[in-house]
Order: sequence, then C-alpha cells, then structure tokens
Amino acid sequence: MAKKAIVLGATGLTGNILLKMLLDDERYDHVTVFGRNSCDIKHPKLEEYIIDLFQLEHYAAKFQADEVYCCIGTTKAKTSNKDTYTKIDYGIPVAAAKLCKENGIDTFVVISALGAKKNSKVFYNRTKGKMEAAVLSLQIPNTYILQPSLITGDRDEFRLGEHIFKIIMNFIKPIFRFGDLKRYQPIAPDTIAKCMIWVANNGYESARIKSKKIQELGE
Repeated sequence: MAKKAIVLGATGLTGNILLKMLLDDERYDHVTVFGRNSCDIKHPKLEEYIIDLFQLEHYAAKFQADEVYCCIGTTKAKTSNKDTYTKIDYGIPVAAAKLCKENGIDTFVVISALGAKKNSKVFYNRTKGKMEAAVLSLQIPNTYILQPSLITGDRDEFRLGEHIFKIIMNFIKPIFRFGDLKRYQPIAPDTIAKCMIWVANNGYESARIKSKKIQELGE
C-alpha cells in the first residue's frame, strides 16, 4: 500500500533533495509540503500549502500522513534575533511533532545537529538539544533525530563561517577518515535525505543518529 509523506523545509538544501527523492519513490503516492515559499515543483503526487509555519497548528486538519520529515533550520547569520531563531529551530519542529502525536502519525524524522545538547553553553547547540528533548518527550513510536556534521553543498545565501571552514577542510579532510575524527567529517545533503527515507522505512535501533551513521545509512 502506497504511503503519504509530509515535508517541512522543502525549499532548503536538504529538504528540496528529500522532496524530489520522495516524489520519485514508488512507495509514496502523495507528498504534502508546508512552507513559507513555494518549492516551484509541479508533480502529480505533490500538494503544497504556502503558510506561516509559526502557525502550523492551525493546519491540523490537513496534517495527515504516514510519515513526517522536518528539515527546518536557520543560522545565526540569517536569523540574528535569538527569539526568532528559537521559534524556527525549536518551535516549528516541536509543533510538527505535536501534530504527529495528535493525528496518530507514527513516524517523525527531523534534522538536528552534531553537538546538540539541551544544557550546552552554545546557544545553537542548546536550542537543538532542547528541541530534541521536547520531541522525544512526545513518545511518537518511530522518532528519528539525525545529527549531521557540517552539511556541504551550494546554498542560496552566503555563509562566511561555513565558507572559511570549507576552505580549511579541503586541506585537512583526509585526516577525518580515521578514528574518532570521522564523526566530524562534512556530509552531503543527498546522503542525509537518503538516510531519512531509509530509517523511516526500515527503522533504527536508537532515536538519535549521529553523522557517522548517517553517512553509512545514506550511502
């Protein structure tokens, strides 16, 4: 029996790749996208709602699927206001997870970050960590939280910190192939997208999936 999926963050780097994979996947006959902007894709399987994601709970009646994929995320450079940052990186994923719980959706897959920790002194890591804790507290049967390292690929906006880091990585990345450092190896967005679909369909032994394992499952 064909499945239905919901994607949040389909205009982002990883989310857009994920959406295209789901549309091409014969296991799915319907994919619903909720977003602030159109993903500019026309496909018979695709249903798109352009909404204010800060009011996602108002669309509970339309939030119906077998699986929900959340690729929502921002950066300090793009969203400098901490309150707005928290509403995006914490508020939207948690609101989506609550709708899963209310509507009996058993599979929720969300992208977090390597280093996420709810009591971290780093605001970014602390926000992601609190999001993870809130999502897990809802006890959705098949909850999978991906914790990737730096995500490679071309983005619409220029991120100076990532740009500098990528230049450095071009020189030192061979050392990340060995030992404990392998966990910090940058990861491609299509690898993350493949892993998200894989765990949704096959399950995984733990809720949190770190970057090294994402790399293995998404190959």
